[in-house]
Amino acid sequence: MQRGHLPLICLACLVLTLTACTIGPQYQRPEVRVPADYKESPPASFKAAEGWKAAQPSDDVSRGKWWEVFQSPELNALQEQVDISNQTLAVAEAQLRGARAAIGVARAALFPTVTSTPAVTGTRQSQNRPGVTNPSSATRADLILPLEASYEIDVWGRIRRNVEASIASAQASDADLETARLSIHAELAIDYFVLRGLDAQRQLLDFTITAFERALELTLNRYNAGVASQLEVLQARTQLENTRAQATELGVQRAQFEHAIAILLGKPPAEFSIPPAPITLLPPAIPIGLPSELLERRPDIAAAERRVAVANAQIGIAQAAFYPTVTLRSLIGLESSSLTNLFSWPSALWSFGASAMQIVFDGGRRHAVTEQAQAAYDATVALYRQTVLTAFQGVEDTLSTLRILEEVAVQQAKAVQSAEAALLLAINRYKGGLTTYLEVVVVQSAALTAERAALDLLTRRMTATVLLIKALGGMWENSPT
Repeated sequence: MQRGHLPLICLACLVLTLTACTIGPQYQRPEVRVPADYKESPPASFKAAEGWKAAQPSDDVSRGKWWEVFQSPELNALQEQVDISNQTLAVAEAQLRGARAAIGVARAALFPTVTSTPAVTGTRQSQNRPGVTNPSSATRADLILPLEASYEIDVWGRIRRNVEASIASAQASDADLETARLSIHAELAIDYFVLRGLDAQRQLLDFTITAFERALELTLNRYNAGVASQLEVLQARTQLENTRAQATELGVQRAQFEHAIAILLGKPPAEFSIPPAPITLLPPAIPIGLPSELLERRPDIAAAERRVAVANAQIGIAQAAFYPTVTLRSLIGLESSSLTNLFSWPSALWSFGASAMQIVFDGGRRHAVTEQAQAAYDATVALYRQTVLTAFQGVEDTLSTLRILEEVAVQQAKAVQSAEAALLLAINRYKGGLTTYLEVVVVQSAALTAERAALDLLTRRMTATVLLIKALGGMWENSPT
């Protein structure tokens, strides 16, 4: 080994030794309290839930086509359009691309910056200037072709912390995209089931209007025969018109939900419509899993945890400001007064040097910035833990809602049966002349209320099932091997 190479080797070893140091705390995921099981028990129908196979979830794993569990081809077709046309998802995807590009920006600082500023200058000095005793040619040219390089040695890990923060930020953006996707798909499913519930309500009211029209016809016939009074005719007509008004009023809500679905699909409401069809589905059984799985399933939890990692890296960046910045600079190039000899060896020039910059006094700014970074870290930890608690609350809320609504649905079904039996008995009694039409009106109103309540319960159970899936973080397809 030549002795002239020894200083360069020593310098390289020194650089490698210095750059192995990274200022700041090493990141550890904050601890959270996770219960062994959920407090609320699932509905009885969930005990046999099978079919969801959770792979190893991560921030950017697709939540799968969880809506297919409802076995609705129409809903499936609508959901397929969301990822293509929804503008909220387009915003989140663009933000993710920007976050990934920021990683490249941060990593670029790990490499030297090389610049070149070629210049051609010509000057002519006055031959009559003071001090000139032997004037010569006053015109001269200067051609320079330099190549300059500067490199900040990452002695204290500031640049690496920047890269670390950029990577964690991109991962958080990735999780934000999955959170937006899960929320939008869930919102579409909820709007769809509410709309179909309104269609079922309209179908029920249409059937009821037909029955009330027959009842009015029966009352008119009895009135013409002198058996019924005009009051009974007016009661029958009032019942009919009230029901028609209720059926018409449903159109307001249905139109609003249809418009909402159009916006979710990225379409103008004027270009989108869904033909009426009553809801015919029942809530599927959903496997719940353990609370600990929620930390892996929920993309919003993943996003909050990644932002804790970003804040941790920012502490290291702030602490690195207390240490000097070491920069290497070099210059190589060619300089000549003539293009003919510019590329000859005597025209070569070079320089090499190093500098260190240390802030001596800043009025406590660096201490304040470090405290600010520590406070921001503490805030993100608290936000992460709050996100976990809110996630547990969401699951517990929907579990209790589904269990109670399932029990209420059984009770309401019995109420509907009793109301239908009472209505049939009241009509027969009225036809037999044993009672007035007021009794029929009261029983008809009770039966209609009971049947509408049953349909409303079905809609609420379907939407609560969607909310449970959302609270659980969706479903996962099998991970690639």
